[in-house]
Amino acid sequence: MTKVIPYGKQSISQDDINAVIDVLKSDWLTQGPAVPAFESAIAAYCGAHYACATNSATSALHIACLALGVGKGDIVWTSPISFVASSNCALYCGADIDFVDIDLETGNMSVVALKEKLAIAKQNKRLPKVVIPVHLAGQSCDMAAINELAKEYGFKVIEDASHAIGAKYKGNPVGSCDYSDITVFSFHPVKIITSAEGGMAVTNCEALDKKMKRLRSHGITNHPDEMTEPSHGPWYYQQLELGFNYRMTDMQAALGLSQLKQLDNFVSVRNDIATTYNHAFANSTVAHLTQSDDCYSSYHLYIVRLIQCDVEKHKSVITGMREQGIIAHLHYIPIHLQPYYQALGFSEGNFPNAETYYKEAVTIPLHPTMTADEQQFVIKTLIGLV
Repeated sequence: MTKVIPYGKQSISQDDINAVIDVLKSDWLTQGPAVPAFESAIAAYCGAHYACATNSATSALHIACLALGVGKGDIVWTSPISFVASSNCALYCGADIDFVDIDLETGNMSVVALKEKLAIAKQNKRLPKVVIPVHLAGQSCDMAAINELAKEYGFKVIEDASHAIGAKYKGNPVGSCDYSDITVFSFHPVKIITSAEGGMAVTNCEALDKKMKRLRSHGITNHPDEMTEPSHGPWYYQQLELGFNYRMTDMQAALGLSQLKQLDNFVSVRNDIATTYNHAFANSTVAHLTQSDDCYSSYHLYIVRLIQCDVEKHKSVITGMREQGIIAHLHYIPIHLQPYYQALGFSEGNFPNAETYYKEAVTIPLHPTMTADEQQFVIKTLIGLV
């Protein structure tokens, strides 16, 4: 087989293309009606009250932190197994960052480790202002337990659900914000649905939504109830704070809105593929991340663990798959091992489960356009290499 099988890719229909063309033919390429329509649709899908579209999930994480008052002197905790955006967002605000080790079985933030770290932080009078659990590969963290700790210790919660739109936790959609202040989604092309680039921050708090919508557009408002003095005329606006240009375009929103119609189908197909993988690896030396009974994963990624695999063998499996045209990958390098973060004082040994995970994890292809033959080829190749 010479065809390259990527670990993830977008699935674009003619309806998606037509939706973008319609915007291109309209009077609004940006700051038009498609963005609020997309926001309303995402909020309705999640069962949340409000949604704020941005040009990326990174931007959404940044303004979510700012909306919750994160700044100099504060500390934010997140998972070391994530993309660097999950922690960079705190640094953008001038805050400090720290990490909570993972549960090796799920790859998600360990509630046990979180509880232990909070007790120590309380003694040291250095509790986090915000905790950002990351729903790795599409499975929700144990948000009910994290929410109970948030109430006990007084921190805010941002769910980094960049992988998890279409997922469910305790029967409700991820994004309902039942156990968090804000939930952030990503619409990058390798995610469940795409707007090319783009993100969304959903919340049930009107004040947070208004703040994020100002921050995504230079900190500017033209709403009379937000201004410090009466309007000078129909042209009038005020900059109330230092914001950014984090807006989503109408072209992106139109694509996202069209893709949303296929979300449940995409997630169903992803779960079917994951089930096939689970069965295929059941009696092999390949272990997959455990799925909680409380969760319905969106399966953005399918991650396996090569248990007690040495460094050279781990590398040879990934390179061997790539030599066969299968773009195996690794999500993620522990953030605290990145040179930038080591310069901040982090070092190897800080989060042992995350480091063990890194030595074992392999991401194999999973996306809705995979054929049965491609999947069987991936299975056969991986088992043959381990």
